[in-house]
Amino acid sequence: METLIWIVGSSLVMSAIALVGSVTLIMSEQTLRKFISFLIALAAGSLLGGAFFHLIPASGDADAGIMPYVWVMLGFSIFLVLEQFLHWHHCHRESAECKTPLSYLILIGDGLHNFIGGSAVAGAFLADIRLGVMAWVAAAAHEVPQELGDFAVLLHGGWSKRKALVFNFISALTFLLGGLLAYSASFALDVTFLLPFAAGNFIYIAASDLVPELNKYRSLPSNLLHFAIFAASLSFLLVIKLVFGEGH
Repeated sequence: METLIWIVGSSLVMSAIALVGSVTLIMSEQTLRKFISFLIALAAGSLLGGAFFHLIPASGDADAGIMPYVWVMLGFSIFLVLEQFLHWHHCHRESAECKTPLSYLILIGDGLHNFIGGSAVAGAFLADIRLGVMAWVAAAAHEVPQELGDFAVLLHGGWSKRKALVFNFISALTFLLGGLLAYSASFALDVTFLLPFAAGNFIYIAASDLVPELNKYRSLPSNLLHFAIFAASLSFLLVIKLVFGEGH
């Protein structure tokens, strides 16, 4: 029951993060871009640190063989498919393509992304509460800049502010649905495969979506600052593993 409470509570908080998009209404475009760039650097380090320092080491013992790595690549590949066919991420870039029809695709893709993410994070909670908290924090670090971008795209596509907030929140609730499904499935089958699966998700998002954004800056001070934020978040996840990771 304690695990279920953690899954439901963390899922509802994650869904509420979708409402963060409303802050874009009080920010200038220049301030928003700078704010998101810092969050992207933080999220990239958090996702990679969570994947390599926590989820993969906890995904199996010596007897597990190659299967944890198969699940890592499956998690990676599924997010690649989501990007290819639904274009859910980084239509955040303002372009002629980011109009109303694609706005719906963003919501559909984001809903699928949240559903899979909710299942994966719930799998981490089922393995160990501390591991679940770490996975949730890493996922949330990515969710904030993503939701800011999604909200901006919906407004750019002609949606009203209220409609954009409501539908973005509804799309985010699929995180809870995925978590509840994983919890229910845990009574009938072994869901430890969700740990390396989540790691694959995290690696794809960081490597394909976030890190390329950090390479767009041309000034040395900006590059150094973003790398420092990236390295700090990566190091923080490593320190957590070294200090508290014995139980994973």
